[in-house]
Amino acid sequence: MDNASAAASHTPQSFALPAPSLRRRLCSMMYEATLLFGVLFIAALLFSTLLQQRHALYLRHALEGWLLLVLGLYFIWFWLHGGQTLAMKTWRIRLLNQDGTRLNKRRALARFALCWFWCLPGLVLAWLTQAKGWTLVLIPSFNFVAWAALTYLDPQRQFLHDRLAGTRLVDLNPKKHAP
Repeated sequence: MDNASAAASHTPQSFALPAPSLRRRLCSMMYEATLLFGVLFIAALLFSTLLQQRHALYLRHALEGWLLLVLGLYFIWFWLHGGQTLAMKTWRIRLLNQDGTRLNKRRALARFALCWFWCLPGLVLAWLTQAKGWTLVLIPSFNFVAWAALTYLDPQRQFLHDRLAGTRLVDLNPKKHAP
């Protein structure tokens, strides 16, 4: 991050920036998922090669832990170094503290942990109810839609996990995307 953008993340102007639209945030998330496919593929390939994983069930839980660690390092590193992942840079979205300053490690870690509420409650409910077929898709999907819809209850249109973590997303092109 250059000096001008570093200084901009600490000014009152950055605090005045509005939240990006839900549509833009969801599009950014889809693009992020596409990028993460490659990151996680390489991480899984390294794990499997170095530990000579011969089939999917061998060291499965270790692989899951490794991939969770890789995801955490990816997001937290980018959030701490400029407040933007690669997809967020493309969609001109930045993550800041509530007061408009850059994130610290504690807030970045809290946000990463709270982001899992997009899918974990639905997956746990599907597991507890032993969902099968379409129900196995509908329960987590409802969780995802409900979590996204909670932005409309927030006065600043922030995600619930951002509110709880003390962070917020800002639109770096508010005039360009205004209706």
